[in-house]
Amino acid sequence: MSTLGKITRRTFLVGSVAIAGGVAFGYWKYKQPIENPLKSDLDDSATALTPYIIIDQQGVSIIAPRAEMGQGVHTTLAALVAEELEVALDSINVLHGPASNAYFNAAVLEEGIPFATTDVSRTANMVREFTKVPAKFLGLQITGGSSSIPDAFYKMRIAGAAAREVLLQAASTQLNVATSQLSANEGQVLASDGRSLAYTELAVTAARFEPPKEPVLKPRSQWKLLGKSMPRVDVVAKSTGTAEFSIDVELPEMLYASVRMNPRLGAPMTSFDASKAETMPGVKRIIQVNNGVAAVASNTWYAFKAVNAVQCNWANASYANDTKGLLAAVRDSLTADHQDSQFRDDGDVEQTLQSGQVIEAEYQVPYLAHAAMEPLNATAWLRDGKLDIWAGNQLPTQALKEGAAITGLDEENIRVHTTLMGGGFGRRAEMDFVIQAIRIAKEFEGTPVKTTWTREEDTSHDFYRPMAIARFKAKLENNTIDTCDLHLAAPSVAESQMGRLGVPVGGPDIMIVQAAWDQPYDIKNYRVTGYRTPKAFPVSSWRSVGGSQNGFFHESMLDEIAHAGGLDPLEMRLQLINHDVSRKVLEAVAELSDWGRERPNGHGLGLAFVLSFGVPTAQVIEVAAIDDSIKLVKAWAAVDVGIALDPRNVKAQVMGGMNFGLAAAMMGQITVKDGEVQERNFHNYPSLRFNQAPEIEVRVLENGDKVRGVGEPGVPPAAPALANAIFAATGKRIRELPFSKHVRFN
Repeated sequence: MSTLGKITRRTFLVGSVAIAGGVAFGYWKYKQPIENPLKSDLDDSATALTPYIIIDQQGVSIIAPRAEMGQGVHTTLAALVAEELEVALDSINVLHGPASNAYFNAAVLEEGIPFATTDVSRTANMVREFTKVPAKFLGLQITGGSSSIPDAFYKMRIAGAAAREVLLQAASTQLNVATSQLSANEGQVLASDGRSLAYTELAVTAARFEPPKEPVLKPRSQWKLLGKSMPRVDVVAKSTGTAEFSIDVELPEMLYASVRMNPRLGAPMTSFDASKAETMPGVKRIIQVNNGVAAVASNTWYAFKAVNAVQCNWANASYANDTKGLLAAVRDSLTADHQDSQFRDDGDVEQTLQSGQVIEAEYQVPYLAHAAMEPLNATAWLRDGKLDIWAGNQLPTQALKEGAAITGLDEENIRVHTTLMGGGFGRRAEMDFVIQAIRIAKEFEGTPVKTTWTREEDTSHDFYRPMAIARFKAKLENNTIDTCDLHLAAPSVAESQMGRLGVPVGGPDIMIVQAAWDQPYDIKNYRVTGYRTPKAFPVSSWRSVGGSQNGFFHESMLDEIAHAGGLDPLEMRLQLINHDVSRKVLEAVAELSDWGRERPNGHGLGLAFVLSFGVPTAQVIEVAAIDDSIKLVKAWAAVDVGIALDPRNVKAQVMGGMNFGLAAAMMGQITVKDGEVQERNFHNYPSLRFNQAPEIEVRVLENGDKVRGVGEPGVPPAAPALANAIFAATGKRIRELPFSKHVRFN
């Protein structure tokens, strides 16, 4: 590795301390337990044996403290506890639980370290362990980064096992029988003499015992729930319409608000005239919020109509006035003074590119919106020195902090009710819509107020997936890639997102080069350099973060190199891959898709492989060129998640991720004119339709070293697999997204 590579890696580690707010926390303090947040909220009829388990006369409730946004996380998290607690999934109630540091996500920062997943050195593992420290002290109760399952795999099983042990001790006391003569099954403790006690009868006594810190966990061979496909715990509620999303929240005497903000993002409103809006039916008040206005009315429709009737004068934005200017800013950052990182610099790239045939190209991708199906909304109720917040959100501890900052209340007087949500994809980890709801409710103390954004406001005031540009140079020698030099430029998600949380971030942003520098290919001369575009347009985490653009760049590049050398794209990758688990994933998708079989004329197969969030994922797409259009015929995917806790849900997540990635690649783009985002709703920011989506077949492998999350890894390979398929079918190499700018889809 070059000197620069070593320096930037060291800088990153120093910067990691800054993530913790500039305080170097002692590891001993990190090891201290956080008080059970449930104990203060329960009445005398309920018992919280651990932060994850409540037992009352109605039965067992399990806290699954990650946001359920359709990915099935509540089912899997509940099963982790239920497996050890010996209760059936259909017998329990699953709750999100309160906002609390006790539910911090210890795994979420791991993806940001400058060590590849394949690096299992002592240093790499020490740094992975270290990331748990700032996660705890920042109180990152966050859902994202495909981290929920890796974070919960041990600690929620431990919670279930610890509760089981104290229930056995309680039964031992009440039955006057040694614990060795007792067993737990289906929510009760059974004695060898035939007597039994339900958990509901034992909970109060069990609470007197200290739960063991290291209870014995069941071996995998004894699992009854885990490792098998499970029915979703929310399927009945969602099927019958009884599931509560935040947009469903209704409270006594509720008022309803909507907002309208400067369409030039981040710029202020200079003045407004609300005289017309104030006379409209149902309107209670027009108030100024942040860089815009809010209308508060007796129902949401009245609020929508009124806020659009306000005459506003807007200041200009600080960023480039149009898409062309924004793209130029990214391209201009591909210079030495904007270099952000160089985590990979193998061999001597500069020297080897001096001779021989060099292949080079430039790729680009646009800004993308999250476009979740449920519009942004939140309800706040400030009364009697207390604040309640209802919101579908991915970071409830931050909502708690924002509530305290705005109202001046202590956090113990604030409750965050995290509801189900109709999609998140990273957007609901931002707090802008929650902050607005709290500020509006503060103006109507004593009355609950639900604030709902219009779809148009949501699409045009997002924190977007960054626009990015890639340039590469490569050289073939002896029928393989000898040299690859990849340059990646994009705005920094970490700088933008963490800045809004008030957390200083030092060192390079690894997300700029995520899923490019760390790919398990053995290329003799291999360099990946990241460049940071100056902050201007608002960006944030978008499903798979840097992998969403870099998967397209990296895998399209490899395909382009393979075809330039007359090499089979699969065989070339298998020749280069240096990670056995990843190799098996490639082999699996090749078998699944029957890669070597001759296809009809006009058909083409495209392959892409991306290792992201610790999950090797390979996808193959078959397309047919029909007249002047492209039809997606079928798709195949193979993934390795280490341990598939719920195989059916793993497959569903891979399919969902692939379709999400295809929608963005085929049609997704955010454009700017006169400083304003032009896309407003699904009519000009479309999603994938049923007739466009291919049939997808998924194979799940379990060769990895530990359990992995799979909410995001299905996204990055989708765009390059489709690009490579289009090339195979038509000979047309598309280097710019969305594809709809260059081809028509059938």
